Amino acid sequence: MPAPAIEFSRVSKSYSIYAAPGDRLKELATLNRRRFHTDYWALRDVSFEVRRGETFCIVGENGSGKSTLLQVSAGILEPTTGTTTVNGRVAALLELGSGFNPEFSGRDNVYLNGAILGLSNKEMDRRIGEIEAFAEIGEFINQPVKTYSSGMVVRLAFAVAIHLDPEILLVDEALAVGDIYFRQRCMRKVHELRAQGITILLVSHSTSDVKALGDRALWLERGRAMAIGRTDLVINKYLAAMAEKDGTYLTHDAEIHQDHRQSPPPEVIEHIPNIDHRFGDRRGEVLGIAIYDNYSNKITTLRPVSTVVVRVSVKAKANLDRPIVGFMFRNNLGVDFAGTNTAREGYILPPLVAGEVCTVDFYVELPALYPSTFSFSPAIADGTLLHYTICDWIDNAVVLPMEPGDAPIYGQFHFPCRVEVNSKIGAGAPAP
Repeated sequence: MPAPAIEFSRVSKSYSIYAAPGDRLKELATLNRRRFHTDYWALRDVSFEVRRGETFCIVGENGSGKSTLLQVSAGILEPTTGTTTVNGRVAALLELGSGFNPEFSGRDNVYLNGAILGLSNKEMDRRIGEIEAFAEIGEFINQPVKTYSSGMVVRLAFAVAIHLDPEILLVDEALAVGDIYFRQRCMRKVHELRAQGITILLVSHSTSDVKALGDRALWLERGRAMAIGRTDLVINKYLAAMAEKDGTYLTHDAEIHQDHRQSPPPEVIEHIPNIDHRFGDRRGEVLGIAIYDNYSNKITTLRPVSTVVVRVSVKAKANLDRPIVGFMFRNNLGVDFAGTNTAREGYILPPLVAGEVCTVDFYVELPALYPSTFSFSPAIADGTLLHYTICDWIDNAVVLPMEPGDAPIYGQFHFPCRVEVNSKIGAGAPAP
């Protein structure tokens, strides 16, 4: 059996915490005979192994030690106790901008990262075109990294990491900084690398990503390994613990806000929170989209088994004989999860004259969905349900997270179900 790609044996990592900056000097002055610090254990006695070609995921709350574990795996940090073994070329996408010199251009940083991994300039010359194409930052590749936005840094960092022929890829939550369009491309690329047999160590707060990608998972809590094994089993234990912890807070939060109502929402929505991609013949235009609860309060999260109102405002730029307004509901991987429109719901809109504005409210009964991030893509078309022309479509205009429910979700959603126990089924006809 081949040696594991990564192996941790009783690894612990401690940081020294000083109450004041001068305490560090005081401790040095006493030659460490007197302690002026307290120990903070980011990892405590963690043991696991990652097999070659495996996608191994790490979940846990903020501060549970996930990023420390990745930094130890990458060789950035040395464990305080225990041993680690890493077999293979490692490419790491850790903290935002780590590994980049902000004074160098993006191109210079690409070649620098290649040199660190032992690749020659000639080998990097063959890869630079693919890296530029995947990063999609245009002429900024020749500008200093300090001028980049956080999203551009992530784009370049991920493009570099996946194109340097890694045997082991370490990915932290840095991908969460990117826009939905690029994040979906990254997830597809991770799937490709997984299929190619690349070992992947992934830290993510998105449990749906973990279940979609992970062969096995590790749940960390305050630096300790709480569960390790098959992904679905570990995630179910983690979500159950988080739901129990959050239950008291949600109840208290609901009591505080139940009597507080916001002002009525505007009849015409003229704000589009996000535009990843937009297309159509522009004979009609989406003016805005907003999501409300059943009490007209604008929402920032989706709740399981609840009603949401998707309000879409559109404007005719030319005469539209048979306008159709609708939206697509996608999951965090970019998969079209569900969608609807006025024609699909049997509501035939009257013709719109150029310059006329129309607002449509969709009352959507949400089931209990797997806790993840979902997006709404509004659109206006002209035609019939089967034969239409897109006038304006906006990808991922609104992105909202789904809160965890009281019970685990097996799969992607829980459909309404009624259970009966009837011993007479299959018992045959009753006696006369």
